[in-house]
Amino acid sequence: MQARLTIDVAVIDMTLAQGTLIGPYEIQVLIGEGGMGEVYRARDTRLHRDVAIKVLPAGLAADDAGRRRFEQEARTIAALSHPNICQIYDVGADYLVLEFIDGRPPSGPLPADRVFDLALQIASALQAAHARGIIHRDLKPANILVRDGAAKVLDFGLAKWVDGETALPHTHAGMLIGTLAYMSPEQAAGRPADERSDIFSFGAVLYELLSGRRAFEGGTAGEIMGAVLHREPPPLQPVTALTGIIARCLAKAPVDRFQTATDLRSALESPARPAAEPGKPSIAVLAFADMSPGKDHEWFSDGLAEEIINALAGVPALKVIARTSAFAFKGGQDDVRRIAAALGVNSVLDGSVRRSRDRLRVTAQLINAADGAHLWVGRYDRDLSDVFEIQDEIARAIAAALEVALFPSRAQGGRRPANAAANDAYLKGRHHRFTFTLDSLKRSLEFLQEAVTLDPDFALARCDIAWTCLTLAVSGVMATSEAVSRMRKEASLALALEPRLSDAHVAMALAAVAEYDWSAAETGFQRALSADHVSPDVRYLYGQWFLMPLGRFAEALRETEAALVEDPLNLFFRIGVGMYEICRGNEERGEAFLRQVLELNDRMYVPNLWLCSLALRRGHVEDALAQAERAYAIEPRNALVIGTFAGALERSGARTRAEAVRDQLGTGAVNAAPAGFVCYHLVRGDVGSAAIWFERAIAERDLRANWILPRLFGEPLMSSSHWPALARAMNLLT
Repeated sequence: MQARLTIDVAVIDMTLAQGTLIGPYEIQVLIGEGGMGEVYRARDTRLHRDVAIKVLPAGLAADDAGRRRFEQEARTIAALSHPNICQIYDVGADYLVLEFIDGRPPSGPLPADRVFDLALQIASALQAAHARGIIHRDLKPANILVRDGAAKVLDFGLAKWVDGETALPHTHAGMLIGTLAYMSPEQAAGRPADERSDIFSFGAVLYELLSGRRAFEGGTAGEIMGAVLHREPPPLQPVTALTGIIARCLAKAPVDRFQTATDLRSALESPARPAAEPGKPSIAVLAFADMSPGKDHEWFSDGLAEEIINALAGVPALKVIARTSAFAFKGGQDDVRRIAAALGVNSVLDGSVRRSRDRLRVTAQLINAADGAHLWVGRYDRDLSDVFEIQDEIARAIAAALEVALFPSRAQGGRRPANAAANDAYLKGRHHRFTFTLDSLKRSLEFLQEAVTLDPDFALARCDIAWTCLTLAVSGVMATSEAVSRMRKEASLALALEPRLSDAHVAMALAAVAEYDWSAAETGFQRALSADHVSPDVRYLYGQWFLMPLGRFAEALRETEAALVEDPLNLFFRIGVGMYEICRGNEERGEAFLRQVLELNDRMYVPNLWLCSLALRRGHVEDALAQAERAYAIEPRNALVIGTFAGALERSGARTRAEAVRDQLGTGAVNAAPAGFVCYHLVRGDVGSAAIWFERAIAERDLRANWILPRLFGEPLMSSSHWPALARAMNLLT
């Protein structure tokens, strides 16, 4: 029998021998080891039960950061009491005493029903941890033990508290936290992680349990990281009820995943319900392929698909994905089931259009996302004049296939154009509008004007004119006074034709915002929001231009997140969430949203401006300059970008170049130039000069003055003595 030794583990850096005593705990055998310590099976000599002891290595015990990290793990586990989370019994200076689980990590492939059972238990554990504000950050099979079908999540050594307390006192931006093959893309990129990072890791675990292989593999760490960041795992076969859930968990963008563990658990429970209780049907209408001989009718094929979206959007029993997200897959070769999983729908409509002179050939197929089966297939060879009839027939066929009632009224969607020429001009205008460049917006306005010239009673085209004028005004291309005048005119004419038209009420509300008439703005938005179906664009505009100026950040965030349900890939909405979170003080989540937008489209300058702002607030001038320069490379004509870049150059000491860039703003007489000078002086730290230029921005009714300008670079202007008078000029203070 071996002699028992009582030791101070802080001075030992070796595997402990059997029989060694740590306090009242007798070491039996080493059962695991890692960077944060060795884990032993031990015997509690007082209570006569087996326990697991995690011992801090001597190197970490002598390091303050390592010791604090170890103590944090103890507090984290102690904060959790859940049957699927390993419990803590005791803590010493250099060791933790944990529940001993005589189990094994799960390994696949496992039957789907077995994976379902384990998934529900793990999701329940995450739900409990997240409810206490704790993110695991290292969920993987090795940190899950299973015995007799019961799963236990363990090892919270890398866990993070949402309120900012973390087990890693010396972590910093760019440090990788977790195990590479299971970490989320944002973790792999060294960005902040939230609850949705655990949900990604959960998806990777389920994928492995179901398939028997890792979701993200590679021969080197770099290859694994590349897979996590940029590649999708091979499709799971056969398709089961778990397939869509796993695909949604593994979405690269956090906003595309389940947003909470509660939502995840509900989804896991849903497939177990009887078939007689199906969930709400949902559909994504993809951009129809242009099969015309010259491939020059994309504007028409897009328009046809969008009209079908609009026809279906008013069906209360049907969830319909908005145009921006549904069209995000245009031109790609993505599997329909993968698209459905990314958009959170259970059916997809795909199709093509061939237009040759006055003849149309339209083919369409409705596909079940669960198994790829065709629910309906249609083909139409008609005259061009029959296009509206084709749209209606397709919508009716889809409604029948999905067993939902289609309401024929278009009262809130707007009357169709009176002739084909007006329709063509309208569709071309919409096509250019959604290209979102300054030149394309100008072209859009030209085509929309042609549409109302050909059909003066075309109310929807008048609404699009109003919204395009707004975009041009915000971009500084059109004077706000001119844009507001045009918006009021077009919206008034549209409402005279169709009093319930939601888009026209929004246009009137936005014109009121530009004139700081908040009462009229609220009336317009409320009328738009009272529609039977509120489009995601309306919710976004309501949050951006009404709720945010009034400081109602939480409401603006809710409206925008609601918009993302129908339009999950809309990058403008995601930018909105990022901006609102930063304004609310939740900088970490806001920054994550903005960086994710840039991953999806690195040609959007707004995220760079806000990231520049965050870097300046943190005193990182060089990082701020880099972000400002990226924004300038993307949009060198935008006044806010010019002012920000010039200010960042001056802050970094490059005064000569700063002056050259600033001079692009001229004397401030050009549209939006005062806003550029506001940014320039705020970046430099000259609040007094910024206030002078802010007065001029208000006078020219710059639409960004009511909340973006004063909040973009923190709140030095809003906390200064200049702010009350500026706020009163915008009717934000009485």
